[in-house]
Amino acid sequence: METDALVIGAGPGGYVAAIRAGQLGQDVALVEKDAYGGVCLNHGCIPSKALLSATSLAERAASAGHMGIDAEVSIDVPQLLDWTDGVVDKLTGGVEQLCRHNGVELVEGHAAFVDRSTVRVEGGDVDRISFENAIVATGSRPVELPGFAFGDERAGYIGMELSNVYARLGSDVTVVEALDSALPAYEDDVTAIVRDRAAELGVGFQFGEAAQGWTEAGDGIRVTTESEGGDSHGYDADRVLVAVGREPVTDTVGVEAVGIEPDADGFIGTNRYGETGVDGIYAVGDVAGEPLLAHAASTEGILAAHHAAGEPLDIGDWIVPAAVFTDPEIGTVGMTAEAADAAGFEPAVGTMPYSASGRALTADETEGFVRVVADEPSGALLGAQVVGPEASELVAELAFAIRQRATLDDLAGTIHVHPTLSETVMEAAEAAMGQAIHTRN
Repeated sequence: METDALVIGAGPGGYVAAIRAGQLGQDVALVEKDAYGGVCLNHGCIPSKALLSATSLAERAASAGHMGIDAEVSIDVPQLLDWTDGVVDKLTGGVEQLCRHNGVELVEGHAAFVDRSTVRVEGGDVDRISFENAIVATGSRPVELPGFAFGDERAGYIGMELSNVYARLGSDVTVVEALDSALPAYEDDVTAIVRDRAAELGVGFQFGEAAQGWTEAGDGIRVTTESEGGDSHGYDADRVLVAVGREPVTDTVGVEAVGIEPDADGFIGTNRYGETGVDGIYAVGDVAGEPLLAHAASTEGILAAHHAAGEPLDIGDWIVPAAVFTDPEIGTVGMTAEAADAAGFEPAVGTMPYSASGRALTADETEGFVRVVADEPSGALLGAQVVGPEASELVAELAFAIRQRATLDDLAGTIHVHPTLSETVMEAAEAAMGQAIHTRN
């Protein structure tokens, strides 16, 4: 087979790159050895959010007595899993249809480079593909802990999200974290709200303990940990979830055959267009390093597809929001006040608590806040941190504002619908200017 553009991997970076390349008039082949949509759609982002939504609905219904709602709720786990699988199947089927609609040739199998213009494919009907340009989008896989064969461990965002699911399903959950806090990448006042809510659900935390290994213990598992001081601890469990991060899949693609040398952690270095330094070879998504987020991978795929087609696309400032789908959610973008100060800005900070939001009160979800960080002399928005209901949605407006180089005046002067949670963004901007209406300045 011969093609203009070859894409290896059909995750959020790969399938988006393939579709865009097809839209740009390229002949495109997309090679995938598993299921369309990648880890995110099939095993990560989508099924986990389905489980989070369903278990949250059940938990809220069962705890709404103070609102006059008296309900006994039970969860049929097999039916829940069937429903979750149905959501995944609908989306993976949609990805396949969209690829075909845009002229993408779908190739089953595992691709590895033979040379700068050829890959061999194993496990499918096509043996070799010759190409002009190739986009590597092979993603990442879970990091294995020494002493653990993949069978709740670690308080990163995956561990924290799924600990909520298991607790709502009635499990006793203990989260073991080698560091001294949950979600260490986020500010303490943000994570404290999430940690306290998890504790209300019955999640226990053990910080400062590194997992050492496990043994069979009756019908279950005994996990051994060690603290910094050398003390050993043991925890008995029916199941263990290992969630200690991810590593790039570069060791099975034969990138060395085209002259690419991944870094010490296995990532492929790229520029903003996904170019690797080897002419015509691009890398996007997790395999190219931080931020290891699906939405960033998709944008990287679009940029690489345009560049490979000879139509470079300039999207301006690279602003990537992030979200954690805990209870409550976390959404962040740009700089914290501390980072802004370290960068030489004069940060002006404004906070709007959910407890002062009419919409949050009517939804009975008042934990959290919206915080904006701006440069005081110019008013330019630099960053934002949101913890509370719909944080993952609210942070998009803030990311757009930063990308458009909006000011506090711009945010405060934009009329927001009342009563909505989005008003908290406007009011946080007002607070940063010392002009708060519904909270004290």
